[in-house]
Amino acid sequence: MQQFPGQVPALLDGPGVDVSDPRELLLGYLEWYREALLRKISDLSDGRLRTPVEPLGWSPLGLVQHLGWVERRWMRWGFAAEDVLAYPPGGDEAEWSIPADRPTAEVLAAYRDEVTATTSLVAAAGLADTARLGGRFQTPDQAPSLGRILFHLLQEYARHVGHLDVARELIDGKKGE
Repeated sequence: MQQFPGQVPALLDGPGVDVSDPRELLLGYLEWYREALLRKISDLSDGRLRTPVEPLGWSPLGLVQHLGWVERRWMRWGFAAEDVLAYPPGGDEAEWSIPADRPTAEVLAAYRDEVTATTSLVAAAGLADTARLGGRFQTPDQAPSLGRILFHLLQEYARHVGHLDVARELIDGKKGE
């Protein structure tokens, strides 16, 4: 592959180049994407955070709220089989919409609470541990391993952080890394 003068290859994001342990890589990339999500919205005004981006139809804060629900569904309801509300009343629209009377700080705190719950569950389990039955998964043949669930979360974040890059270009022309 030819490299042009002045062109510098992109550095790897996520965990350091010396990390090879699969658990550490998976958790490191998941954390990197969580941080990227918050970094990409950190300089938006409250109005821009809450205003749906056309033609996408969702707001950056709505995306954060959605990812909080995703964490809850896959980890607390899914992996741990906790008796928690898995979907907001009102379905997808409620999951992506921010009521005018709900403070931004409350949405961000709820998201961070779900990330904290996930982190606690992951700390006490191995990647090969299977999801408990009774929440999202009712039979042993439905129950995936923690590693499989975490890979699903990683792809959710990768996809949605990419969507947020598109939203930012539409909002203010800012390009993602």
